[in-house]
Amino acid sequence: MTPELTALALVGLLQFAQYAMFSLAANLQVGLGYSTSPRDEDRPLHGKAGRLQRALNNHFEGLILFTIAVVVVTLSGQSSAFTAACGWVFLAVRILYIPSYVFGWVPWRSVIWGIGFFATLGMLLAALL
Repeated sequence: MTPELTALALVGLLQFAQYAMFSLAANLQVGLGYSTSPRDEDRPLHGKAGRLQRALNNHFEGLILFTIAVVVVTLSGQSSAFTAACGWVFLAVRILYIPSYVFGWVPWRSVIWGIGFFATLGMLLAALL
């Protein structure tokens, strides 16, 4: 398995962990009765649960682009030390992104997000060169 695919697998496991953190916080906020109901009425989350939900949603968005980059690098046979480093950087900053969002690290949350975004862009550009 390439380093990029390993990073992708770990990013996928991170998403499971992030979903578990969000679910726990959301259930504590709205109660088990609501979370197991059909949720016909909307109950917006706030505080830590809301931030975990938004961080999870952001993870889904970043994961789409990162997955595309990993697939392009892997299928084109363009794996290199640079693309591997980009994969590991993406994983590291996605781990850091969770507490940065939950605890409101301004402006660091945006900086951390940008590092992951540009690591993904670097992988795509490396595959094209």
